[in-house]
Amino acid sequence: MSAFESRLTSYAPTVLSSVRVVVALIFFSHGLSKMVGFPSPNVPALFTLSWFSGAFEFVCGALLAVGLFSRSAAFIASGEMAVAYFLAHAPRGFFPQLNGGDAAILYCFIFFYFVFAGPGPWSVDAFLKGRGGSRREGAVGRTGANRA
Repeated sequence: MSAFESRLTSYAPTVLSSVRVVVALIFFSHGLSKMVGFPSPNVPALFTLSWFSGAFEFVCGALLAVGLFSRSAAFIASGEMAVAYFLAHAPRGFFPQLNGGDAAILYCFIFFYFVFAGPGPWSVDAFLKGRGGSRREGAVGRTGANRA
């Protein structure tokens, strides 16, 4: 691996967090629009399929933006986008460029990636894992020291 590739690789966790935040905020804005009519004034009727999709987008987008329960939120958001594609876009035609499903496909797969990649270092999950991991390692270390 070249020095350039090595340097780029060292930034991968930070870029992962940045991409997660940007994608989540855009996804959140779709949910916000469906829930409260901002920035788009089109609010679906309560308890319709579109309203529920907005609720999922709002909650999952917010959780992913801050990086809390990230893998679970990404899994739910990925599934929601797969369902959205097959219910709303695929019936309009095979090609995503023609049926308007480009964004649904991209969201589905980026969220699916986050399920496996995790939220990255800039997240509440990483913060909580760091706090909990330090305590557990300290406890194991002390217990091991007492046994020796």
